[in-house]
Order: sequence, then structure tokens, then C-alpha cells
Amino acid sequence: MEFRVINDVPKTPGGIKFEKEIGIPFTKQILPKIINYIWSTLFQQNNPSERKNIDVLQVFITKIDEKPTPVGVAYGNTINISVDFIQETKTEEMKWYFTAVMLHEATHVFQWNGEWECPSGLREGVAEYAMLKANYVKPNFLKPGEGDRWDQGYAFTARFLEYCEGLVPGFVAKLNKKMRKTYNVLYFKEITGKSVEQLWMDYKAKYGKKN
Repeated sequence: MEFRVINDVPKTPGGIKFEKEIGIPFTKQILPKIINYIWSTLFQQNNPSERKNIDVLQVFITKIDEKPTPVGVAYGNTINISVDFIQETKTEEMKWYFTAVMLHEATHVFQWNGEWECPSGLREGVAEYAMLKANYVKPNFLKPGEGDRWDQGYAFTARFLEYCEGLVPGFVAKLNKKMRKTYNVLYFKEITGKSVEQLWMDYKAKYGKKN
């Protein structure tokens, strides 16, 4: 796989900070490790035929014109990292936080999503779970049991997926495999023997939380 890393805004404060504190060489150094983790540990895709076929992965350090501005956006084989995020992040946290964001966005690149049929909250939850499983979350990361629904997204869904993983080791990998071509909420029951609604109720009860 070829890695292309482009600083689109080299003369901005964030672009200058990227070159000084992170740099293209470091980005290219961590990408193979991140992708290997996604393949081997997160999704357990030991057979290359199970993976997305991507020959080139592009990373742009750029201005993202969205409000609120996300730290990163992934689509196709491209990851855009917000130059504003880089500018605003503390220097001593820069490489760690950048690696965590790259892990989240790279998970989006390589995950199956049922040809976009699965809920966006589940897609984001899987990407956030990748960070949680790799221990790339801060101490103040959301505690288990929080949230209003299982597909609320991000940390809420990540913690729920962590619970499901505790019931069935490899749950996230099994779910990802099922979502290669399509999505059905019944996948949760096929893997665990319980509906997603029952799983959510059990999860909330375990941590003494109410829906």
C-alpha cells in the first residue's frame, strides 16, 4: 500500500505546527502500524480477501469548512485532518492525539458498513471502539453505561460495543464481517443470541443506569 501525506496548508500556524511537531515521516511511520492493528486485532481479517482493497491511502492536513469543525473526516481512501485541530492541540499531546485521530479515521476507511446501510452512530461507534481497544483514549473518556440508545454514536456506542465484546469475544470483528455487503440489526442477535434492544437493556442494567 502506498501512503501519500500532503500538508495542504503549510504556511498556516497549524500547518507549520504539523511540520514541526508531527511531520510527514512520522505520519508515514504510524500508518502501517495502525492499518495492521485494524486488520489483525480489530477486524481479525487475516485473509487479505476479507479486507477492503485499497492501493493508495491519502492523508491531507487541510482546512475543513464544516461547523462545528471535526478533527478529521474520512471518505473513500482519503483522510482529511483539520489544521485547526492541530493548531489548538497542546504540543505535549500532539503526537499521541494525532495518532488517536488517525486510528479513528483509518478505521472508517477500512471498515465495512453495509454499503452505507448501517446507522451512522454504529459506524462512528466502531471507529471510537478502535481507539478504546487500543488504549488511545484519555482518562476522562465516557464511562460504561452512559447514553440514551445503542446507536447514539462515538463513545456511547463504543462502550456498548465493548460490552458486547465481553459477551462474545471478537464481536466487533464478526459484526464488521457481516456488514460487508448489507446491514441488518438482526446481526446482533445472530452473534450474541439476544436482540440489540435486549443487549442495550442488559448493558444499562449492568452499570445501574436507566434508559
